[in-house]
Amino acid sequence: MKVKVSKAIFSDIMGTSKRVVESWIKSGKILSVHDSDTDIEYILEDSLKKIEELDFLFNDYWDEFSQISPARNYKIIELFAGCGGLALGLESAGFESVLVNEIDTDASKTLKLNRPNWNVINKDVSEVSFLKFHNKVDMISGGFPCQAFSYAGNKLGFDDTRGTLFYEFARAVKEVNPKVFVAENVKGLSSHDDGRTLETIRSVIKELGYELVAEEVLKAIFYKVPQKRERLILVAVRNDLAPYVRYAYPPKFKQVFTVSDALKSGRLYNQDVPQSTGQSYPERKEEIMSLIPQGGYWRDLPDDLQREYMKGSYHLGGGKTGVARRLSWEEPSLTLTCAPAQKQTERCHPVETRPLTVREYARIQTFPDSWEFCGSQTSQYKQIGNAVPVNLGHAIGMSLIKLLNDIYISDMKTELPIIENNGQIRFRV
Repeated sequence: MKVKVSKAIFSDIMGTSKRVVESWIKSGKILSVHDSDTDIEYILEDSLKKIEELDFLFNDYWDEFSQISPARNYKIIELFAGCGGLALGLESAGFESVLVNEIDTDASKTLKLNRPNWNVINKDVSEVSFLKFHNKVDMISGGFPCQAFSYAGNKLGFDDTRGTLFYEFARAVKEVNPKVFVAENVKGLSSHDDGRTLETIRSVIKELGYELVAEEVLKAIFYKVPQKRERLILVAVRNDLAPYVRYAYPPKFKQVFTVSDALKSGRLYNQDVPQSTGQSYPERKEEIMSLIPQGGYWRDLPDDLQREYMKGSYHLGGGKTGVARRLSWEEPSLTLTCAPAQKQTERCHPVETRPLTVREYARIQTFPDSWEFCGSQTSQYKQIGNAVPVNLGHAIGMSLIKLLNDIYISDMKTELPIIENNGQIRFRV
């Protein structure tokens, strides 16, 4: 079967605009064909094969990767767990949770409802001691909120982060001394506070006695997630282990899934999305949104309606492509936010003139239909919008299982010393 990639998905894979892709087609750099039945333009396979970044479409590395299983029982602590996207993904990869921390009450209730066997701690992380887990946990994970740090004296060390949630994440690592830790965050962390935030994080990782072995922004579309979400993933290995292993990010899946895959029975789910509650538009907004085509936004409206809807923003310039945005069946969803009907981040259903429902939100984040959410409708949207996509968490988890398996094999081959945080050396027993 020939590989088919639409022009829209091709632009997502390449990380460029549709306008640029159109210029490549016009110049003959890539060749395309229009499917009259679907009204979709596809890039020809011969053109796809010539692009190195698209090798994953033709060489299936995923099948072998998906066969990875834990060499032993790996225990994990997760901080800032939210409603469980990352935790669920790591569980499906083979990790055993020993503690899950989340300060939000509704999100904690969601975790407890779906996983009554998990040790869910609904507290401010600053109130949680991790000392009893010292040398008893393989990995710590979590997505700490991004905050500016102190730079007094430009020490760029552990104390510079005091008062921030990264400080608490680092404290947990210091108290537990896990083999590995993984931190995920928004793509913008790379440039936050002119790059100083990430610079400080790197310094603290080194100060804790760990080597940062991976620092990369992953696109969720490459990992069976029908959404254009990007997350910065940091992986660190304890210094006494780092020389013996190498970390590799998960390989890309050979297909890119779309909103249709998320909401309809098919490649991702074996049934259409269940009905659920959801927000609605005011009458006038619904009238205006009804005129937006699939994949379109406010610039697809008549000029008089553009002016009415955008008001003063009409004259400010810029694309503002999230405003009055209707999703397309044939593309991955835009990144979900905490609410689907906010003017700057519209997420309108592809054919029905309404915001996405709670269950549709969950599908796009690749939660199973069995995963229930607690709290008000507003709270449920917020929980889901803030989550790590489950399938992305699973892919990252599989790569970390491979890393820990390699550490385990190294342990079996040689008696490696453990360097404690106080500088003392001991040997494994």
